[in-house]
Amino acid sequence: MSTFPIPVISIDGPTASGKGTVAHRVADKLGFHYLDSGALYRLTALTALRRGTDVHDEHALAKLAEHLPCSFSGAGVMLAHENVSEAIRAEAVGNMASVIAALPAVRQALFALQLGFRKAPGLVADGRDMGTVIFPHATLKVFLTASAQARAERRYQQLIDKGISANMEDLLMDLNTRDERDTHRAIAPLQPAEGAHVLDTSDMTADQAVELVLKWYAAAMK
Repeated sequence: MSTFPIPVISIDGPTASGKGTVAHRVADKLGFHYLDSGALYRLTALTALRRGTDVHDEHALAKLAEHLPCSFSGAGVMLAHENVSEAIRAEAVGNMASVIAALPAVRQALFALQLGFRKAPGLVADGRDMGTVIFPHATLKVFLTASAQARAERRYQQLIDKGISANMEDLLMDLNTRDERDTHRAIAPLQPAEGAHVLDTSDMTADQAVELVLKWYAAAMK
């Protein structure tokens, strides 16, 4: 059980593993706040793309990250007063986010911002280093994953459902590239946190994954 007075559930995992869906539903079930940490990097990337900031200008990117006017609500992901839930899911934004997430200055700039999301009655945080770096004493740590093929198929279906054309081979190649970058970066590489429950959702529905996480949380609180 966590030593934090406010409980935290960290859900980490690779791109398109379904961690966002699971984390959001768990937060709703428990009445907790929700943090999509990956969205913070995507918001930084979106802002940088809009302003024409060089992806290699670490100092400028860190400044953008440090002052992100963002929030998460039932309406989605807000950047100031703009709902950018769809805009940050663009492939170009995701690719840039993966690149800048490896920059130490950007990660440091977002560190305090992420800690600030821990508020009563509790927080469900999803990302890649929630349980390893940001909330190492989380009440419950989950590492949610799935095969690259399963993740590519889910991403493909999501894009098709939104009326966006997609190529399965390209998506699979992109996921493998991101996985390689995320697991081998020098700062906060993607890996299960110590004591984390590893949950492979390749053959599971989101509802099944949510129920299992809630079961683990109930056990952790005893």
